Amino acid sequence: GAEHIWEGPDHLMFVFGLLLLVGGGSRLLWTITAFTVGHSVTLALITLGVLTYPVSLIEFAIALSIFLLALELTRKEQDERKLSLFRRHPWWLAGGFGLLHGMGFAGALAEIGLPQGSVPIALLFFNIGIEIGQIAFIALAMTVWWLLSKVLANPLFVENMAVSQDRLLIIPIYLLGGLSAMWCIERGLEMLG
Repeated sequence: GAEHIWEGPDHLMFVFGLLLLVGGGSRLLWTITAFTVGHSVTLALITLGVLTYPVSLIEFAIALSIFLLALELTRKEQDERKLSLFRRHPWWLAGGFGLLHGMGFAGALAEIGLPQGSVPIALLFFNIGIEIGQIAFIALAMTVWWLLSKVLANPLFVENMAVSQDRLLIIPIYLLGGLSAMWCIERGLEMLG
């Protein structure tokens, strides 16, 4: 599971978007856990043969989920009382889109194969691996962000130029939006072709 999450840039970009949406702390942990619960449900249903799905449509929907998250990140809401549902309750967004991402994980799991005698245990450990991979990615992203903000805040490095974190934050948001838009176009064309 951990290996798969690190090989799936679309899933990592969604997790990165959740980090940008929520920030750190316990809200982030709950949000990432909701994502894991969501994808665990559909992964189990598909692996156990309860649910089938059109692969190309789900791959497009996964890319679209990342694009929608990037759009949400571009919104600036000044009034705490008027925050969007996604910002007030990010775990709903994460859990709901996790259902889609679980279908994407099911394709990867089908390629790997499961030991037929112990499917439930294999599913459990695959999901635990995904959660560990996500947490490791978040730790890495937060460390890189912290180091970058320290370097850019150093007056010797950035002489006579104020670089605020808000101005820096727009770079990963637009990168997330650009990548997801590209995936939407690619996967949309694959569905049509």
